[in-house]
Amino acid sequence: MKLDTTMAVVTGGASGLGEATARHFAAQGAKVTLLDRDADRGTDVASEIGGHFAETDVTDEASVAAAIDLARSRMGGLNAAVNCAGIAVGIKTVGRDGPHPLPAFQKTIDINLVGSFNVARLAAAAMADNEPESDGARGVIINTASIAAFDGQKGQAAYAASKGGVVGMTLPMARDLASSGVRVMTIAPGIFKTPMLAGLPEDVQAALAADVPNPPRLGDPNEYARLAAFIVEMGYLNGEVIRLDGALRMR
Repeated sequence: MKLDTTMAVVTGGASGLGEATARHFAAQGAKVTLLDRDADRGTDVASEIGGHFAETDVTDEASVAAAIDLARSRMGGLNAAVNCAGIAVGIKTVGRDGPHPLPAFQKTIDINLVGSFNVARLAAAAMADNEPESDGARGVIINTASIAAFDGQKGQAAYAASKGGVVGMTLPMARDLASSGVRVMTIAPGIFKTPMLAGLPEDVQAALAADVPNPPRLGDPNEYARLAAFIVEMGYLNGEVIRLDGALRMR
């Protein structure tokens, strides 16, 4: 696969890692459809990059199915899906206000894990109809985990569990889809300068960056985007999780 023949859907494409990925893919000649709940921002980004937008709830089967159909019709096909939609909550298992609210845990799992699987399975079904390339390739799915899947911090039980699930489904999903020629990869980012972190005071950002061994800074969303682009074009990468974290191991 090459970027200039890629037809991709990017969830969470209206901001952060998803927006960076959508912009980078489009700049390299890919056709891109953004899937996001933020219709205003999503429409603006899609217009700026010459792409398309579909307002989507990744946890809803009908919503994702409609978005996939729209993307295929507007782009002329689909051979890549990048899952960047996600949320994070910071709540201890038992805190000052009592036990972790169950709805907050369930919502985190539903969006981060179930939502990623929902998009992946429907995108893979669409990709299975593609004409195979010379090596049998029909498409690639890139999911987003987090180093929290391995080094979860206090207050990250829900988030770490959701991202651990993404890590855990990478290999079996790749094996399931091997006969269809669809690869599955996962990126596990460290601390990146997304809108959520960018809103923190500079001294807090500096303290977070200082914990990263090398280079001692926050990750740039464009670095995630470039890795996702590399995965698309490197056809022998499959069933693996790549940490993108500057060697950070959270304590």
